[in-house]
Amino acid sequence: MNHSEIVSFLWSVADLIRDTFKRGKYQDVILPLTVLRRLDCVLAPTKEKVLARQAELRDKKLENLDPQLRKVSGFAFYNTSRYDFEKLLADAPHLAANLRNYIAGFSPNMREVLEKFDFDNTISKLDEAGLLFQILERFKNVDLHPDRIDNPTMGTIFEELIRKFNEALNENPGEHFTPRDVVHLMVDLMLAGDQHRIRHQGVVCTVYDPCCGSGGMLMITKEHITVGLRRNGDLLRPPLNPEAEIHLFGQEVNPETWAVSKSDLFMKDPTGRDADHITYGSTLSNDRHLGSSFDYLIANPPYGKDWKRDEDAVRAEYERGTVGRFGPGLPRISDGQLLFLLHLLAHAKDPKEGGSRIAIIMNGSPLFTGDAGSVESEIRRFVLEQDMLEALVALPEQLFYNTGIATYVWVVTNRKAPARRGKVQLIDATAFWVLMRKSLGDKRREIPLDRAQDIVKILAEFKDGDTRTVKKDDGEEEVMVSRIFPSTQFGFRKITVERPLRLNFEASAERIARLADEKGFQALAQSKKKGAAGEQEKAEGRAQQQAIRKLLSKLPGGVFRDREEFEQVLEGAAKKAGLKLAAPVKKAILAGLSERDETATICRDKDGSPEPDPELRDTESVPLSERVEDFFEREVKPHVPDAWIDTEKRDPKDGQVGLVGYEINFNRYFYRYTPPRPLEEIESEIREIEQDIMQMLAEVTGAEGVSQPQRS
Repeated sequence: MNHSEIVSFLWSVADLIRDTFKRGKYQDVILPLTVLRRLDCVLAPTKEKVLARQAELRDKKLENLDPQLRKVSGFAFYNTSRYDFEKLLADAPHLAANLRNYIAGFSPNMREVLEKFDFDNTISKLDEAGLLFQILERFKNVDLHPDRIDNPTMGTIFEELIRKFNEALNENPGEHFTPRDVVHLMVDLMLAGDQHRIRHQGVVCTVYDPCCGSGGMLMITKEHITVGLRRNGDLLRPPLNPEAEIHLFGQEVNPETWAVSKSDLFMKDPTGRDADHITYGSTLSNDRHLGSSFDYLIANPPYGKDWKRDEDAVRAEYERGTVGRFGPGLPRISDGQLLFLLHLLAHAKDPKEGGSRIAIIMNGSPLFTGDAGSVESEIRRFVLEQDMLEALVALPEQLFYNTGIATYVWVVTNRKAPARRGKVQLIDATAFWVLMRKSLGDKRREIPLDRAQDIVKILAEFKDGDTRTVKKDDGEEEVMVSRIFPSTQFGFRKITVERPLRLNFEASAERIARLADEKGFQALAQSKKKGAAGEQEKAEGRAQQQAIRKLLSKLPGGVFRDREEFEQVLEGAAKKAGLKLAAPVKKAILAGLSERDETATICRDKDGSPEPDPELRDTESVPLSERVEDFFEREVKPHVPDAWIDTEKRDPKDGQVGLVGYEINFNRYFYRYTPPRPLEEIESEIREIEQDIMQMLAEVTGAEGVSQPQRS
């Protein structure tokens, strides 16, 4: 059976358990039993030797049997129970107890893995429902030995099952499963340009995935280097270095997928080294590889998922500044993608130690969310100003099982080639896809091998304006697929442009009535005192309000277009009436009696400087490559001659005018203008549609000679 047939066979177990388990709980049965059956097949050839060796060592009264039993089994794990699937089914009346005995017979490291499935409760439920024998017999009939189902194929089977489980749960399967075509491309992009390093004799490389799921990215990276690219047993591309020593490291927060990854790596590597490096827990709040750095780092963090449950630990680490992982800042709590990027950067090797290469895939949000000065912008600023972003690759839509949104691979490194320093390459690979023969969820497209290799070639050739011929509608079109820009291209200074406040004043009945809405005027008739004293103070305030209204009603009529002139008139009248206007009251009067007037004299502060009008305040984004003053004189002054730049608003890092921001509006750099169709062509189509409608109406109503609409 191929992997699709095996997945269908295993998934058919759902037909047996659908009345006992809810659809969202199918994985509690199928996933652990798939792992158990795989382990049973793997250990079968050495099972009797392990039991014999165990008895022999016990007779010698040795305490630590683990090293010897590992050696006999040929793996870093073993099973000392006398049962296997065949013998379990031979004793049907005691199947549940014997199955527990079988699971308990695994070595401690594998028992830790199996415990994450919480399978004991599932055994009880199956036994009570009378289904345990049927289910176990179904699994016994599928041979999952690595000689029949190699490790890459088994990995695909596990991930296909996980995808089905998450669809049943209506959860986000992208959290666990990245399509294999995307993984192969990401690995190639991550390794691009490093062939000479990897081919060195005696090379040792470390690979890390902080949200490794079932381990697909780690295993495919190792296979690309040591085995080559294979499909259905055929070698499509030779390995980079079969003798390379590749060490895998990862962490996973989901217990079931962690167990799948760990068990699979135990079977792949007889030493158990890689499996021992796959840790369990939340990467953001509990970094289990703290202090370690790696040669290659790869990840597909969950898109748009909040980090609320990790918040306390993450904020505490942020407070440590550059000592922690999140020194550049914490993005909004609704999306943790950039936290994973910072985490990867924190685990990159120092350039003096050889540096690292990183491939991380994210949606469009990390490219442009957040204005200048926002944390998201500051994280992009950190990456670009440190010259670590080598390339951004825009992938086709509809590649993932759970979403059709646009995604981007960030290729990041702290050891750029000399020709790439200070530059970023943008690659538009959105047209590099073919339709799948059968859709899987939202995944309707895939990246074929030849297209994936072409993407890597575009990266390697590093040409600005590179083009490719792609299919479009019913024909073909040559489009630009590569642009190269200096890192500063994506940065800008957000300056605040002020315009002067211009007000006119009039003591009309309508404007005097507005005073009732001004807080400074309302406060006159309010009191914090209680009782009679408070009431007396309020009464006095109301009397003062009335006196102010009377005063204003006697002011000279007409409109004042100079605030200073009006203030002099107001103060003179108040002095004559014996009223003392406190600053808050005077401010309320000026606000109530004023209106904006472009023909009025500019309002000035006590130093004689123009006061800014908050309603006319605007901002401009000035490219980092240009002087703020030059931009202002060219783009702003000709249109608003009285405007000026607020020089008090400066960037906290470099102290210059304007807040620095970074964003990458990918589509802007690959925009292709499509001219509108000729008007005659559109009108012709409209007439054809109208005729079709009239014909259908005639058929429905049975009428003859339905009149055609007259066009003017």
